Parts: sequence; C-alpha cells; structure tokens
Amino acid sequence: MSEKEPVLTGVHFINGDIACAEGAIAAGCRFFAGYPITPATEISERMSERLPLINGVFIQMEDEIASMAAVLGAVWGGKKAMTATSGPGFSLMMENIGLGIMTETPCVIVDVQRGGPSTGLPTLVGQGDMMQARWGSHGTYEIIALCPNSPQEMFDLTIRAFNLSEKYRLPVLVMADEVVAHMMEKVVIPSADKINILSRRYSKLSPKEYLPYKPEKDLVPSMVNVGDGYNIHITGLTHNEKGYQVIDAQTQEQLVKRLSDKIRINRNDIIQVEEKYLDDAEIIICAYGISARISLRPIEMARKEGIKVGLLRLITAWPFPEEIIKQLADKTRVFIVPELNYGQMVREVERAACGKSKVILIPHMGGEPHNPDEILEAIKSARG
Repeated sequence: MSEKEPVLTGVHFINGDIACAEGAIAAGCRFFAGYPITPATEISERMSERLPLINGVFIQMEDEIASMAAVLGAVWGGKKAMTATSGPGFSLMMENIGLGIMTETPCVIVDVQRGGPSTGLPTLVGQGDMMQARWGSHGTYEIIALCPNSPQEMFDLTIRAFNLSEKYRLPVLVMADEVVAHMMEKVVIPSADKINILSRRYSKLSPKEYLPYKPEKDLVPSMVNVGDGYNIHITGLTHNEKGYQVIDAQTQEQLVKRLSDKIRINRNDIIQVEEKYLDDAEIIICAYGISARISLRPIEMARKEGIKVGLLRLITAWPFPEEIIKQLADKTRVFIVPELNYGQMVREVERAACGKSKVILIPHMGGEPHNPDEILEAIKSARG
C-alpha cells in the first residue's frame, strides 16, 4: 500500500478500535503518539502497524502527558495527529488538552471509556468521563466531543473529528466506550475519493504580513508550519495576535471570548443528533454510545404496546444540543436518560428541559450495559 493509496477500502469485519484507527488514516492522520491502556490499546497497535507503511510516524511515549505534548508538536510541524487513551490516561492529558485549546492546535483525542474512578475496571465498560470531557481542563473554553455507537461510527466519526478540528482549530474528542470499541461488526470503508476530508487552512500571507492568531471572519486564524520561514510564537500564556504574551484583562477578554465564540456561533454546524419516533413521542429516551444502542429494542417493544416513545441520540455530546432538548420539552412529558455512570449528561437534559418535562435517570456504575428490560420497565413506569 502506497502513500497515495493509504485507505484500506472495502467491507471489513473489525472491532471499533481498529475502525477508529482506519478512520484516522483515511482522514489524513500521519502521526500518532500514545501509551498503551485498555480498552484503547488496539488503536495504538493498529496505528503502529499501519503508519510506517504510509510514510507516517508512530511513537510510544513514556506516558500520556508526553503523548499529548508530542501530538501538539507534530501538528505544528505540519502533520495531522491523534492519540488514544482511557480514563486514567485521559486525566493525565488534561493539561496539554488545555494547551491545545489555547494554542488552537487541531488534533484528535480518542477516549475509550471504562469503569472508574482510578484504575477501576480496565476491561469493562463505563461512561463516566463525559463531564470531564467538557470541564476537565481549567479555565473558560469550549470543546467538541463526538459519541459513536458502532464500529462503523468509530470510523465515520473519527473522520468527522479530524474535519472539525481542522475547521475550528482545536482538539476534538471522540468519546467512545469499551463495548463499542471491542464489538466486532461490518465496517464499510469507501474509496478515498468518496470520503470528505477537510485540509488544513494555511495562510497565503507573506511572513511579513502573517499574524498567527489574527482571526478570519469565522473567528478562526489560518495556520503555518514551524520551520517554513514565518516568525511565530506559540504559548499557553494569554497572547495577542502575534502570539506574544500579554498579561492583562483586556487581552484575556478578547482572546478567551474568541476561543469560545468560534464554537458557540457555529453550534448548528457542529451539533449532530439522531432522532427516531419523535413526531408523536410522549416519552423520549435521551442517550449516547452503547446506552443509546441498547435502548432501541425496548423502544420498539414499547411502541408495539402502544406507548409513544422515541429516541434522541446524542452523536455530539459537546456542544450539548440544548436547543433541541428545549424544543422537545414543550411537547413531551418525560425524558429517560440511561447512562453508565451515576448521572452526568442527565444534568444537562434537566437544565435544558427547564422543568417543562420530567427527567428520569437510569444509572449503572459501569461494568456492563443496561439490560433492555430495565429500560422497558422505566418506559412503562413513566407512562403512569
């Protein structure tokens, strides 16, 4: 396989981790730095096999802190870059994810969630990192996080994550879970010419004219590569359009507001949900990842019994689709939120529903997905 034909096309029977790695390669990722951690290790293993064949670079770093730093450096060297981890490693990456947000460095971080806290359940499923994904790094910022529910979506959403990272210049998260990452299913990989890939937005200005953090109309600055003759300064400190540190409230206000607003004003472009049976739904299951997939059977069973229940699946968890929840709250009685935690995204549903609809959590601490009968019972109870 050559550099011109890196995409492994065709129909494959693979797990979600392998599909994720192939999605990254299809998106143009040519650098991966990571540290092995269950249940994301197969992503690293696949990248270690595939990248050398297509003129890419794989590095196993000494830990997740260094892995994230290496990813940021590779991007400024001109590569599309990714890392993958799970709960404990995700915690270690948070400081450098914040650095990536402040320096507006496009990259992708895959978090295959497992049961926690701490070492927890290394080989079993969880969904306990969802709030950490949004608020894990300090300061004021916005983040994009996508939630696949199948190996096919591990491929598709990894590509979308790269495209969003390049379009809005920030780290983008793929918040998978152990079941989706390890399940084996058919994955269709189209030819490269049928995959929509966004290229990096490089400046056409001369080195004398270019300012590394001067935004364009969409609030996103164009990039250049380190070593291409441009005078650029990259820092995690509050900085002006030249990239030089300026430690005052006015510069902080201008910079941090732009970093947030470039995501906030483009919410409609970023947010993606799946809606099923919502036209007449009096009860709505709001879920993501494997929990949404498990919910499909009880929804079908309930509808056969005449219960008007539908599904709102969060493909984009962050930014949270609060406008959609608000609209649905005007016409539905109950939201049911199954999560493999003790209640995280359910709080966002409650906030967006504004008391117009009842919100019911079905929590599991992790270790295994919900039993569909449990969700069906909750639907029947909510009917009253």
